[in-house]
Amino acid sequence: MSPEPALLEVRGLKVHFRGRHRSLLRPPEVVHAVDGVDFEIARGRTLALVGESGSGKTSAALAVMRLVPVTAGTIRLGGEVLSAYEGGALRRARRRLQIIFQDPYSSLNPRQRAGEIVRAPLELMRIGTREEREARAAGLFRAVGLRPEQRWLFPHQFSGGQRQRINIARALASSPELVVCDEPVSALDVAIRAQILNLLSRLQTELKLTYLFISHDMAVVEHICDEVAVMYLGQIVERAPRRAFFAHPLHPYSVALMSAVPTVRGGRVRATQRIRLVGDPPSPIDLPAGCRFAGRCPAATEHCRVETPLLREVTPAHWVRCHLVSGPNDAPLAATGTVRPHNASPA
Repeated sequence: MSPEPALLEVRGLKVHFRGRHRSLLRPPEVVHAVDGVDFEIARGRTLALVGESGSGKTSAALAVMRLVPVTAGTIRLGGEVLSAYEGGALRRARRRLQIIFQDPYSSLNPRQRAGEIVRAPLELMRIGTREEREARAAGLFRAVGLRPEQRWLFPHQFSGGQRQRINIARALASSPELVVCDEPVSALDVAIRAQILNLLSRLQTELKLTYLFISHDMAVVEHICDEVAVMYLGQIVERAPRRAFFAHPLHPYSVALMSAVPTVRGGRVRATQRIRLVGDPPSPIDLPAGCRFAGRCPAATEHCRVETPLLREVTPAHWVRCHLVSGPNDAPLAATGTVRPHNASPA
């Protein structure tokens, strides 16, 4: 989908978790967190995985990091089959990819000084001498907008935004090629979010980083990403370049997500036009037949409820998983919100 060579390539990724075993006469329940996902990210670019809670976006990201077991599929990082690595080979490959966690408070050890936290990956991976690690930590503090002397402070002595800067510095310690950003600004104040997003953008340019960005905030995604992949119940339902997606989302779920984005100008009018989805997503244990979104989609037909749609390229680089979309003018729900579920009410 992109002319640049892919750094990360994911094919047929599945992450299933074994659930409760209710009876000896029945097989154990299986949670289909990620259920056959394909995507790639070109070097130096940002792909955003978006969707509501439970869509599988974080499980997909953790699978890429090899922090949860991969049930099926292939993960390639720069030509290396990362999904096949175990033990020492996996530890060596971890130099090439790191993660920035969502919560800047719980992701830092309160008993370690900030400098120790940033040096920890270097020490675990046995990168450089002690002096080189210390110099690297000081340089990373400068790179993320902190003073080198702040390395001696403990996490509780920093603000939330500063703690996330420490998280970013730690993620960059081993000079990774790929950085997974798991909702890195969702726990921060609005004023601080812009600072962290601008920092991530600057570091990407300076260090030629590649980001897999996980978020449910469409405004944040529009600011930082090059491409968007929308997930629903373990599957990608739409995938497109940023401009094409935000100008004209095609899948009904994507349109509903976009209609919920708050705006300052015309906010009251936008609120009355919001597309409200009825009900919750189906259980990832007992998946429905046909389209997984059909039970909440106001445009669904009987065909949608029976036959599973494929992810198809309806325009160049724009992929949609919907029976009702075969071209750029086929969006089942208008982005203006003129079509809503029958029992929806204005906001």
